[in-house]
Amino acid sequence: MEYVKFFEELNKGDIAIAGGKGANLGELTQAGIPVPPGFVITAATYEQFMEETEISDEVMDILNALDVNNNKELQEASRKIKKIIIETPIPKDISTIIIEAYNALCHRIGIEDVYVAVRSSATAEDLPEASFAGQQETYLNIRGASDVVKYVQKCWASLFESRAIFYREENNFDHSKVYIAVVIQEMVEAEKAGVMFTVHPSTGEEKILIEGAWGLGEAVVSGTVTPDTCWVDKKTGEILEYQVSEKNIMFKKDPEAGKTVKVPVPDDMKNKKVLSTSEIAKLAEMGKKIQEHYDFPQDTEWAIEGGRIFMLQSRPVTTLGKIAGEETGEKSSKETERIIITKGLGASPGMASGMVKIIRNTDELDKIEEGDILVTVMTTPDMVPAMKRANGIITDEGGVTCHAAIVSRELGIPCVVGTGDASKILEENSVVTIDGNKGLVYEGKIIEESPQKEESAETTTIVQQSILTVTEVKVNVSMPEAAKKAAATGADGVGLLRTEHMMLTTGVHPKKFIREGEEDQLIKLLVENILKVADTFYPKPVWYRTLDAPTDEFKSLKGGEDEPYEHNPMLGWRGIRRELDEPEILKAEFKAIKKLHEQGYTNIGIMLPLVQHPDELRQAKKIAREVGLKPQKNIEFGIMVETPAAALVIEDFIKEGLDFVSFGTNDLTQYTLAIDRNNENVADLYSEGHPAVLKLIERVIIECNKAGVKTSICGQAGSMPNIVEKLVELGITSVSANTDAVQTVREVVARVEKKLLLKAARKIMQE
Repeated sequence: MEYVKFFEELNKGDIAIAGGKGANLGELTQAGIPVPPGFVITAATYEQFMEETEISDEVMDILNALDVNNNKELQEASRKIKKIIIETPIPKDISTIIIEAYNALCHRIGIEDVYVAVRSSATAEDLPEASFAGQQETYLNIRGASDVVKYVQKCWASLFESRAIFYREENNFDHSKVYIAVVIQEMVEAEKAGVMFTVHPSTGEEKILIEGAWGLGEAVVSGTVTPDTCWVDKKTGEILEYQVSEKNIMFKKDPEAGKTVKVPVPDDMKNKKVLSTSEIAKLAEMGKKIQEHYDFPQDTEWAIEGGRIFMLQSRPVTTLGKIAGEETGEKSSKETERIIITKGLGASPGMASGMVKIIRNTDELDKIEEGDILVTVMTTPDMVPAMKRANGIITDEGGVTCHAAIVSRELGIPCVVGTGDASKILEENSVVTIDGNKGLVYEGKIIEESPQKEESAETTTIVQQSILTVTEVKVNVSMPEAAKKAAATGADGVGLLRTEHMMLTTGVHPKKFIREGEEDQLIKLLVENILKVADTFYPKPVWYRTLDAPTDEFKSLKGGEDEPYEHNPMLGWRGIRRELDEPEILKAEFKAIKKLHEQGYTNIGIMLPLVQHPDELRQAKKIAREVGLKPQKNIEFGIMVETPAAALVIEDFIKEGLDFVSFGTNDLTQYTLAIDRNNENVADLYSEGHPAVLKLIERVIIECNKAGVKTSICGQAGSMPNIVEKLVELGITSVSANTDAVQTVREVVARVEKKLLLKAARKIMQE
């Protein structure tokens, strides 16, 4: 088990041990990009701390009793957990590891007690750091071994910030299986700093966006200051636009206290251009180089010290898309009738009307109701739950890459930032309309209908760019509530509709419904939830995966007291093997789908998880027929290929009768490589791109293509461009990605298909 890794030892594949931030800093270092030196305290160290101190149970007790939709309760739970972690003494063996690593960094740099940034780096693949920016913390200008240890512990505690707890609950993640790494990096005493997107963050246009302000980049990232904004033509390098903003504050190191302080910007610098023409050119070139290295658009952070440019972070742009709601036709004729109250920067496109609710502190978040316009000085990560309810966001401060902008784009709601005065001049409960394209706030309701999040997929807020591909690009859906946003990506259907959230969030074991004669209640619950997805995507296909919850996830439910103890539930009584042992649950699922088919939702197909023998498929089809379904006649029937066994005998499954197969690469990888993907001791060996995994996938695609059986992928690898490229070359029928990756995956698919077409054309010409 490795507790410390220096940047040069890491690459982008090391997210499981170093987190997204740490892995990308390693990748940039190895690519020759100028990065301040540093190291990562790996996730294994955090896990060891939690195990040695035995505080995990205490933390989980607080979380299990929590209602995350109660803001005050959420804040209090977060406070208690962070206090437990921060006040629990770190075992000496762990503190020694951190101290020795810090001293080694000081020795490398040649400075005693060098100033460093201590930065949280999330490791969970389902918690992308670009999403809902700022879930965990960063501490700047930390000096000395004892302080580094103290702030590492604070970073660990920040894994339980209220917004992080809320995000995991919303996405049905197990808190006990989420870990955190910590980046320790030499501080750059930045004279100027900011962020850079290598494409337009909303539309994907080939324009580089650079935002900059004086001092440390914290002012830009946090939205505390409205930065200068510069747009650069990516192809020609021409500066298309440079907007100078009034920058009233900056962050810098206090030379006496040695800490980061917020100070006023000198009067002669407030309205001065931050970036010179040569600095813009250098940044743009570096941005292009980084995008070429990663092969997809990047969201980066930069700093300039003594004329030298340093890159502090790079991550994929996950918010590409265009937002609907812009009026047509009558817009120009009514333009002159509109009264503009205030203006700022258009940060998330689209138009929305609603009632103004001004938020001055987090205690007021509960007053935000569905359809309101949230107005504040600057949003914080704690405001994300309220932002989800809002129709639009207006802030006094910030640029188009601040927290409010990033989250609004991910939520698909219009946003105007950097107005300077909105929270002061707008009246509480007044109605306004915001234009997130132009950065304008109008008086009254001037559009027929605000883009509500509960509307149909056709009118939902995000509409992704349309790229036609032969290979279908589908989307994974974990929660019915997420169907609208998933459909708004323009996906070609749902390649994986998970059942677990529908059943487990009831708090009642599905067997308890049946045991107590309430099977109808269970069926009703399933019908209501599946309907939300099937209706949103109709007539596009929705592949429903039957229940696949390990036994440890059932234990806490009412009626789950008798669940067996399993040393490794991932290898145990789950998926189709359990459902064939307890066919009552499987029958209830089939009955729910039959009801939906009878209502006309024939776009729903059935997918069986964790199969390893054709007999399981045969038995499941028999049960389906018993409830009135006709596999392969009136309903598509398929299997998940998650075990090497299923891949190696795929011909036998095809003989038994299949419409489709879908690769669950998360499980297929762990079973092929004999690696428990929840075990940090071997996490660095876990790779979906392992040749053995890819060979199993290849043989399944070849055999299925011969038999006319559709193939897809719904595991995490389906969101990885390098693996998607390989799958398209092999002839996979469809790829199902996470919601925030659909657009990127579609672009990758289109690029590969074009490459294959050109290759075929050249071959024909040569012949």
